[in-house]
Amino acid sequence: MITGIALRDGLISAANNILNYKNAVNALNVFPVPDGDTGTNMSMTMQAAKKAMETVTDDADASSVASLAASAMLRGARGNSGVILSLIFRGFADGLTGCESANGATLAAALQQGCNKAYQSVSNPTEGTILTVIRAAAEAARSNCTVDIDAADTFEAAYQGASQALLKTPEMLSVLKKAKVVDAGGQGLCYILLGMLSVFRSGEIIPCAEGEEAAPEETPVMTGEVIAAEEIRFAYCNEFIVKKKEGLTKTADELKAYLQTIGDCVVVVEDEEIIKVHVHSNEPGSVLTAGQVYGEFLSVKVENMKQQHRNAHWGAAGQAQQEQVVAPVEPKKPYGFVAVAAGEGFHDLFSQLGADEIVSGGQTMNPSTEELLDAILRVPAEMIYVLPNNKNIILAAKQAATLSQGRRTVILESRSVPQGIAAMLAFDPDEEDKANTAAMTEAMGRVRTVSVTYAARDSFAGGLNIKKGQCMGLEDGSITVVSDDPNDAALRTVRRVARRSASVITVYYGDSITPEKAQALTDAIAGRYSAAEVVAVNGGQPVYHYLISVE
Repeated sequence: MITGIALRDGLISAANNILNYKNAVNALNVFPVPDGDTGTNMSMTMQAAKKAMETVTDDADASSVASLAASAMLRGARGNSGVILSLIFRGFADGLTGCESANGATLAAALQQGCNKAYQSVSNPTEGTILTVIRAAAEAARSNCTVDIDAADTFEAAYQGASQALLKTPEMLSVLKKAKVVDAGGQGLCYILLGMLSVFRSGEIIPCAEGEEAAPEETPVMTGEVIAAEEIRFAYCNEFIVKKKEGLTKTADELKAYLQTIGDCVVVVEDEEIIKVHVHSNEPGSVLTAGQVYGEFLSVKVENMKQQHRNAHWGAAGQAQQEQVVAPVEPKKPYGFVAVAAGEGFHDLFSQLGADEIVSGGQTMNPSTEELLDAILRVPAEMIYVLPNNKNIILAAKQAATLSQGRRTVILESRSVPQGIAAMLAFDPDEEDKANTAAMTEAMGRVRTVSVTYAARDSFAGGLNIKKGQCMGLEDGSITVVSDDPNDAALRTVRRVARRSASVITVYYGDSITPEKAQALTDAIAGRYSAAEVVAVNGGQPVYHYLISVE
């Protein structure tokens, strides 16, 4: 049987193992464009689970441990690979609901639920990816579990099935076969399963390799101003997670309403199984009593902020900061926007277009589900439109929408910043919701995006041999041009995309390009497309030398 403690330690071991091998997983990415990278995203997602596991006591059961880990991963998920991983563990947790411990049959069923959850999250599942690997793991577990088989044997069968499927991924995806590598997401999942198996089989937590372990990247949060201790109105910072009890009739909104009467900075977030609460109050006993009505505590933290402030002031406990957790705001207007973008220029532009919240991120910097959720909850609007502006952020945005406490949230699947800008320009505050959604979606469809970036690794893509450091021109994400000069790559790619009838071409230049170089490119494009309005805008974005919108 796999106990709650074994599962806790297994998840910690898994988080350590994927951290140890994250760079190896990153290196498997065959697409040379620098991105958030699979290994990094999967590792950061698992670090969220590890942090949650550090609160688990020795009497925890398998069900509560799995639920806590799944909730933490859901909020900490980054990139498509991280979101899919979190959904695998969400389904896995669903399969362990109510279990004090798990035998082989239960583990096999839970892995199957994890597989189902992952497949359901992808509109067009592609074989030869992490999906294939988790499906093979679930199938192998089911085939090898009997009434009397050891649970660890079942999990080992799952790991072996996953490993064998991983080796077959190059036969399923030609791009992997050409690059002579296996799928990065599938490899990451195998490292995670191996980390868990180490505990289930021998009781050993795989340690972090020397020099690898570092504090996980924290979700950026707003930090409070430095204030005097006597100015802190509510002394105790209370945080807890409750596993909902069966037959619960009270709603999380009722809990939130009560806590607002005895404190401030109230945040109440829930999913199917847990309620997470943060509140500043002078009545910690009342806070915990109210929470206990909803179910069993999975974690509790109460801190005296006045004492923390004094310790920080006198240096007794190092420098402390008062954390200001985002509280959902009441709607004050009909519409609002959340946009994801990197670069000061793009931040300013989205603000000018009316975006309420701008989440820093994009390629190489995929924001987590929780960062997107916090941004949604900060928007004081009845209807909130979210613009991910990157295909690798869409899944995380959708997950944030499911956690947004009933907020009416529409995810516009913008795959580039130019598409997001076009959507906001098409918004009409006098139109109905459906009409606006249709108009913004149509506007995104009219935009062709040219991207120019550098190759992060040697590769072969789109029939082109690409050397690390070369400039690449991409048409809506597909590499079509390689050059040693960013302006040459940009001009050649624009020529492939733009018709003579193009009406507007906007050149957004990044932090690696001087205004003079950007103007030279703009003049060259204008000389070829005399009927189009061609302008240069300082986007200030990292990674991409140019992002060019062609309409």
